[in-house]
Amino acid sequence: METIGASRARRLTVANEDYLECIVRLEGEAGEHAGLGVRSVDIATQLEVSKASVNKAVAALKSQGLVDQSHYGKVMLTDEGRKIGEAVWYRHRLLRTFLIQELGVSFERADEEACMMEHALSEDTMDRWLRYLEAQGISMGRD
Repeated sequence: METIGASRARRLTVANEDYLECIVRLEGEAGEHAGLGVRSVDIATQLEVSKASVNKAVAALKSQGLVDQSHYGKVMLTDEGRKIGEAVWYRHRLLRTFLIQELGVSFERADEEACMMEHALSEDTMDRWLRYLEAQGISMGRD
C-alpha cells in the first residue's frame, strides 16, 4: 500500500502509526460524527497511555502535518494522516481476520498480534501477503 510507503518515508515510528490508526478507529466508532475529531482523553484510554504521552505524540504528528488540533481542542486527522491511519487499520483488520478465520486464533490474541505484525514486516512482504489474502477471499471480520 503506497500510504504505508508514505509512512515509512516520513520515518513515522510504530507508536505514531498506532496513534493515527487509533484516531481512525475512534472516528469510526463516532459514526455520523466521524471527521469531527477525537478527544485526547479517548486516545489515551484506547491506547492505555497517559494524556501527557498523547499530547507529545499529537505535537509530533502535528509538526509532520498529519493531525490538527486547536489549543486543547479535539485531534483531527489531515488528509495525509487519514490515508496513513486508514492503511494501517486496513492491514490490522485483514491480518486479524486471517488469524481468526484461517488459524483459529481467539479474537483478543489475533487483535494484539495483528498490531505487532502490521509494523514488523517489510512493505513488500506485507503488500504481497495482503494481495494473497484478498485473492483468497479473506474478508474483514468485526472491527
